[in-house]
Amino acid sequence: MNPFVGVRKKLLVPELLELIAKLATEPSYYFLRWTHKVSNNWEIAPAENNFPMIEGQMFNQKCELRWKQKHKDSYEVLLLSVAGEYPDFARVGEDWQTQDRDAHLYSHTETRFPKGFPSKKLDIAQRYFIDKKTATVHFIALTVGK
Repeated sequence: MNPFVGVRKKLLVPELLELIAKLATEPSYYFLRWTHKVSNNWEIAPAENNFPMIEGQMFNQKCELRWKQKHKDSYEVLLLSVAGEYPDFARVGEDWQTQDRDAHLYSHTETRFPKGFPSKKLDIAQRYFIDKKTATVHFIALTVGK
């Protein structure tokens, strides 16, 4: 595993959708957020008609991709990956190590979350991205358990 953290700025929706499709593996999960709701099916990839949204994420065994609307028609993207280098991204940090841990999801009846939280059991884990020099956890990514 070669951990990588990188960013890209000012992606238009078609570019973002192309990037999501390029990084998706089986299984991949998607969580989309608007001002008034969140996605209710984590297995459906976003499409052009889902935009504009304020932010979203896609995660699988290799990476988590997070996007956030920064301008009216463009998004900034953060990639947290264990699958090598990505030349299209500006590298963040230099030397990362990762640790995978179990994740514990709340029940779908938990009232702190919007309705539509998935009720089926998902095999989800957390991946810590740790700076090797300082031993500081900078990012916690969602990942698919083994």
